[in-house]
Amino acid sequence: MDKPGNGAAVHHPGNGAAVHHPGNGAAVHHPGNGGTAPDGSGSGRAVSRVGDGALLVVGDVVTDVIARHRGPLASGTDTAAAVRTVPGGAGANVACWAAYWGCADVRLLGRVGVDTAAWHERELTAGGVQPCLVVDPQAPTGTVICLVDTGAAAERTFLTDSGASLRLEPGDWSDAMLDGVARLHLSGYLLFSEQGRALVAVALESARARGVPVSLDPASAGFLVELGVDRFLALVEGVDVLLPSRDEACLLTGLPDGADAAAKLSRHVPLVVAKQGADGAVVARSGTVSAHVPAVPATPRDTTGAGDSFTGAFLAALLSGAGPQDAAREGCRAGALAVERVGGRPPRRG
Repeated sequence: MDKPGNGAAVHHPGNGAAVHHPGNGAAVHHPGNGGTAPDGSGSGRAVSRVGDGALLVVGDVVTDVIARHRGPLASGTDTAAAVRTVPGGAGANVACWAAYWGCADVRLLGRVGVDTAAWHERELTAGGVQPCLVVDPQAPTGTVICLVDTGAAAERTFLTDSGASLRLEPGDWSDAMLDGVARLHLSGYLLFSEQGRALVAVALESARARGVPVSLDPASAGFLVELGVDRFLALVEGVDVLLPSRDEACLLTGLPDGADAAAKLSRHVPLVVAKQGADGAVVARSGTVSAHVPAVPATPRDTTGAGDSFTGAFLAALLSGAGPQDAAREGCRAGALAVERVGGRPPRRG
């Protein structure tokens, strides 16, 4: 695969964002205080907060096209749906939820296409995130079509065109990105491309050298099947916190019970926090479940961002000094808020 450029996207602290255009080596600073989506919906202004130690998220930034329909899709004809275009991506969503949950310094490294780079930059900045977006001159921004059945469970199915998001590579990384960073979070979607896996290895090595703890969300049970369990476990060696869904945990262990799966995974990763949907979350260490955290009651409208919201709030709570069980409670609170909204991002503050 032709890889555009080999320069690193350098984060510029402050109120704006660094957008790196591989191929011309220019980092362009844009202040950004809001934005308009391609469908014309408006955006608000980020609020400032205080705190120590940044969260750096490395992961996917995509455009979500959400179609909310009721009942089965009608094959070969029309199915009525409410359709919205919103910013998304697991990595970007986690970053926004961490900022919303009070983390004062959240940074995001991602790759987007020229087509929507400015919009995504503005949306992330308005959400309290300092984005460092590598603009891919060849691939468009990734797009995910989210089919949401508006029945009681609001379950969703994804059609994914990863686009530029899976073209993040080691050349997009700089060790300087860890300056001032207290935690590094990696989106599991990085593991589903060759260059993404190489980036994960480089980032893990940099974090270990600096003593920065690393968390990872496996991201997709479907893609995990293609990657393979043994390969996944080898790739995440050195990760400190694993945040799988129940389905992902069961897939990675071959066990049918989410709690048992979390316990088994915690023999490979020091801390496992398995998201259990309506059953809350399970915290496991050293092969043993240490806590069951109940879910917060909610009436689901769209479960698209539930896992990402949990992860973002969980990491924000850890950075504030909370222990894993209390952080998981915050994750469950965020998950309840997320499923009552359409899209994967938190509400705007201010």
